[in-house]
Amino acid sequence: MDIDRVAQTFKGRTIFITGGSGFLGKVLIEKLIRVCPDIRKIYMLMRTKKGKDPKQRLLDIFGNPLFDGLKETHGLDKLMEQCDVIGGDVTLPDLGISPEDRQKLIEEVTIIYHCAATIRFDETLKKAVLLNTRGTKLMIQLAREMKQLAMLCHVSTAYCHLHEKHLLEKPYDPPANPHKIINCVEWLDEPVVDAMTDKILGTLPNTYAFTKALGEGLVVETMDELPSVILRPSIVIPIYQDPLPGWTDNINGPTGLLIGAGKGVIRTMYCDSDGYGDYLPVDIAVNCMLLATWNFIENNDRTRRIYNVTSSAEIKVSWNQVIEMGREIVTTKVPLNGVLWYPGGSMKNNRLIHNLCMIFFHFLPAIILDALLFCLGYKPVMWWVDKICKNLIMGIFLYYIGLYFYNSIFNEEGTKNVIVEEIIERL
Repeated sequence: MDIDRVAQTFKGRTIFITGGSGFLGKVLIEKLIRVCPDIRKIYMLMRTKKGKDPKQRLLDIFGNPLFDGLKETHGLDKLMEQCDVIGGDVTLPDLGISPEDRQKLIEEVTIIYHCAATIRFDETLKKAVLLNTRGTKLMIQLAREMKQLAMLCHVSTAYCHLHEKHLLEKPYDPPANPHKIINCVEWLDEPVVDAMTDKILGTLPNTYAFTKALGEGLVVETMDELPSVILRPSIVIPIYQDPLPGWTDNINGPTGLLIGAGKGVIRTMYCDSDGYGDYLPVDIAVNCMLLATWNFIENNDRTRRIYNVTSSAEIKVSWNQVIEMGREIVTTKVPLNGVLWYPGGSMKNNRLIHNLCMIFFHFLPAIILDALLFCLGYKPVMWWVDKICKNLIMGIFLYYIGLYFYNSIFNEEGTKNVIVEEIIERL
């Protein structure tokens, strides 16, 4: 199958993207411009942040090394002409979009990629609901008004239905009524919502999993009337191949673990070393988004509406293998600077032993080093760094390894049928 057939799907189309300033969003924008040159326009929802208006933030995005190749071939002016920002905020009513901009989107947009989400696992429930759940509801309302809409692609996560041992490419009931949860957090003060959070979450580990599952539920309930698909990527990691191998703009997930262990800061991790995570390079995730769009629009495929975009069905890499590969890299090939301790540490499947190691290899060294820094006239920082490491280990990785050492099985038959290996390699 010729790659031009996928690019042809986007010819003359106007695309609206939320979360364009995020990791996945940046790679999606770069890919669209590079392989689909005949796109009419790309609109990105963007808010003012840290004193920078949306236009300045777009310039900052294009200043990233990810876009160096495009700037050489297209020029910055061409990129700014092809991409435009829509001032707004997913957490605000009506997405914070002005009536004029809203009407422009209604008249012009044909494809939506809804990528905006908070990925903080310790986010308060109120903020997580407003962004991950109500933001999705407001996007659906806007999509219903669009006169030329061909497809809405909602980016979810493969880890939002943790109660399912075998995650199929099908809809699941949300853990609560999303409309009632939205109404609840809208009129209750944040301290009240915080006090109710544990009761509302039930067995789910954090607000991220809960609110992403609610967001999925909102999309599913409108599938009969709205042309939409759901993508469930797993743990998104740096670029595998195109356009810049190894590129990332954050230290979330396994990247943060390897950097922390490589610098000697992380000395222990509570998990089953033989368990595995499901890793997906961000460029592969973006390829899947484009191919799902092609399949839905060009093939008029209404049987496949949910895609599990995962890798562990084909390649299983244990946490122990990840650590050992990282250890080999930082000790023999690419040693890191600013190392606090010789790279080491290990994984513990006993909670008590792990906690003892946290005390002797994390907390006590942090206190001693901070005391030395204070005596030398420097600002103590190690307790703060150690707190971040604790949150990383206890919050993020206990979530991804399944909390109780189970390894979810992701069924991805629909994805395999659509995303042919030849296309993935060439896209």
